[in-house]
Amino acid sequence: MPVQRAKDFKGTLKRLLGFLRPYKMRLMAVFFAAVLGTVFNIVSPKILGKATTKLFEGIMMKMKGVPGASIDFASILQIIQMIAILYIFSALFTYTQQIIMAGVAQRAVFDLRKAVNDKLSRLPLKYFDSHANGEILSRAVNDIDNISTTLQQSLTQLITSIITLVGITVMMLTISPLMTLILVLTLPLSFVVTILIAKRSQTFFMEQQRTIGELNGHVEEMFTGHPVVKAFGHEAKSIQGFNDINERLYHCGWKAQFISGIIMPLMGFINNIGYVLVCVVGGVLVTRRAIEIGDIQAFIQYTRQFSQPITQVANISNIIQSTIASAERVFELLDEPEEIPEAAQAKNMAIPKGEVKFEKVKFGYQKDVTLIEDMNIAVKPGQTIAIVGPTGAGKTTLINLLMRFYEIDGGKITIDGVNIQELQRGSLRSLFGMVLQDTWLFNGTIRDNIAYGRLGAGEAEVVRAARAAQADHFIRTLPDGYDTVLNEEASNISQGQKQLLTIARALLANPPILILDEATSNVDTRTEVSIQRAMKELMKGRTSFVIAHRLSTIRDADLILVMNAGKVIEQGKHEELLAQGGFYADLYNSQFTSKGIFEAV
Repeated sequence: MPVQRAKDFKGTLKRLLGFLRPYKMRLMAVFFAAVLGTVFNIVSPKILGKATTKLFEGIMMKMKGVPGASIDFASILQIIQMIAILYIFSALFTYTQQIIMAGVAQRAVFDLRKAVNDKLSRLPLKYFDSHANGEILSRAVNDIDNISTTLQQSLTQLITSIITLVGITVMMLTISPLMTLILVLTLPLSFVVTILIAKRSQTFFMEQQRTIGELNGHVEEMFTGHPVVKAFGHEAKSIQGFNDINERLYHCGWKAQFISGIIMPLMGFINNIGYVLVCVVGGVLVTRRAIEIGDIQAFIQYTRQFSQPITQVANISNIIQSTIASAERVFELLDEPEEIPEAAQAKNMAIPKGEVKFEKVKFGYQKDVTLIEDMNIAVKPGQTIAIVGPTGAGKTTLINLLMRFYEIDGGKITIDGVNIQELQRGSLRSLFGMVLQDTWLFNGTIRDNIAYGRLGAGEAEVVRAARAAQADHFIRTLPDGYDTVLNEEASNISQGQKQLLTIARALLANPPILILDEATSNVDTRTEVSIQRAMKELMKGRTSFVIAHRLSTIRDADLILVMNAGKVIEQGKHEELLAQGGFYADLYNSQFTSKGIFEAV
């Protein structure tokens, strides 16, 4: 399979190792334990070969009829005891190595995960708006899990594989340099075969991945639009499309698996050639008394072990490439520009009134493209301000600037005469309560979801807020009442009920300023009436900003701001704006007549 590679391997590796630096003493202990565990394991076959030699010598002397000849079982038993002790120590050191490395890996990943989480809390809303949620989650979860797995498993395996390879080579050289040379000469042939087959199979693996993606897309599209497929009678066409893609997937998958499956038989064949040559040359050397019979046994064991660490190192190198690529993605996240730091003497607003002013505000999502220019708005405490306009006019942008999710490029925004850039962000945002078009409720009880509006809210306060929001009645009709657990998407209650809960949450927070962004756009007319009553209760005595497309819902607003192309082009009360016969009148009439705004313009 193709391996994802890092753009800057060395730089990313060095930075990743920085997270391991605080644990260097433990890493030294891991290396020491790995060396000892591997060495004890490597020397065992040669010592075991001495037992074979003792057994062979005793049998040969008996066959030759040497007087008093016998097998030296006492020496063989001592050798076996020594082997057992070596294996026990090897297992203990290997276990110690794994335990220490697990702790180091988890602590390092803990530090990395904490750094990512802290970074996410400091990133501006601009970052989240310009990156897909899945992409952010992939970096914060999947990539870090990939790093964790590699640090805990592959790193120790890499160390032991390299030590094993070096150790086995040394032990084979001590037995017979000639047989070692014969074995080493078979390695290039193995490498050539592997590379040639891997290159050919990679093409089919890539095609297989592309086809799987195509198949997933087709299945998702067909099931998402299942009612439409049924309605237009395209079931047969859908099935045929699936069968065509599935057939292609079968062929490229079969070819990929067949070609890659040839590698192991060919490697086994080449290794067996090496075993035969080793046995033949070893037999000749034994007859010449250059080596002992037990040395051949030990050498064959080393031969079988020799290719294993090479294969492991090759596999781990791919894993490390993928891990460094994951680390690079995580570090890209950590290097993203953060929110502008708080002012040196950031203020808190003790008793807010709710007076809001925009003075010559200038803003653009991109530096060279200005969306809002020279905006001036004055809102008195307790007023209801409706913001209307076509899609892309800048309505939601206005709210983002007010809550300082984005920084303005010029001018200033004040609340009760204080520049919002002089306020602590937490203090500023605590002044606002939000009820949005897309409701956000978490997996938990209804009580917990309402209580989320204010830390430490009691039962009576939660119920009072629910009653004010017209939500108490429907909550009590549920089997578990306020203890009803909402699932992850809160799909076990209706859209209107979700909206009433978010209004109750905002009421409990008791903010001086409210933001209502299309709060009734996704509900039926009857539910809208309940929500409108709840919203009127919520807006009493508070400065309220209402974003609405249904202009009939904002007739009673104290001030209506009509926006287009990032500018306030009209402002006034409902009747005044209708009398002017301008953009607002066209927008309003377009919702009740067949004549659209673009015709009117």
